[in-house]
Amino acid sequence: MTFAEAQALLQRSHRIVGFTGAGISTESGIPDFRSPTGVWATNRIVEYGEFIRHHEARVEYWQLAAAMWPVMRDAAPNPGHFAFAELERRGQLRVLLTQNIDGLHQRAGNTRVIELHGTAREAECLSCHARTPMEETMARVLDGDLAPNCLDCGGYLKPATVSFGQALPARAFEDAVDASRSCEVMIVAGSSLVVQPACQLPEIARHFGAALLILNRTETPLDEVADLVLHEEIGEALPRLLGLAGTDRDA
Repeated sequence: MTFAEAQALLQRSHRIVGFTGAGISTESGIPDFRSPTGVWATNRIVEYGEFIRHHEARVEYWQLAAAMWPVMRDAAPNPGHFAFAELERRGQLRVLLTQNIDGLHQRAGNTRVIELHGTAREAECLSCHARTPMEETMARVLDGDLAPNCLDCGGYLKPATVSFGQALPARAFEDAVDASRSCEVMIVAGSSLVVQPACQLPEIARHFGAALLILNRTETPLDEVADLVLHEEIGEALPRLLGLAGTDRDA
């Protein structure tokens, strides 16, 4: 499929699903967790089971979260985020599936978002599942409460993200699979397509007949079977592909 053919397909499609990864948010200044210079390359991974079992692990986890929070809090959506928001506004985007935890799609204007790996914008109690804004919980951490507990039930508080060793939210993944099965086009933007089980979703979409368009700066395992592959900056390539103007707005 040529670039022009992909543009024409997108112009007439009304069952588009977006699938995004870290690459769309690095253009907003949020570091890629898995790159050679990313968070996991320079920090020890605290797995979910360790977080549950050891107070020291919870302290270490929250220290890393506190170090990352200012960047996450202050990041603003970029033209790639606004392009997906415009697709939803036009009634063409059925849902946006994201591996990202930064909430930038919602800030750009998307309302139909499935956060496969949770969100760093809230803290969740692992016992009663009550959620609080991260700003409030982070204030407690910075004030010396290094491994905060739930103020309602005393359970462990944790950023509402999916950690290593922690299962994806079952309902979110089921909804993502349903969307992948029924879309006409899936646009993959900024994902290396190696993180399981989320990387199965583009394969499911293609298996059920959807066109697969991949925008990523580096190669992915699905490049050979995709209908179109662009190794470019998403904030430049995606608006151009969608034929959208005026997507670079203030957050």
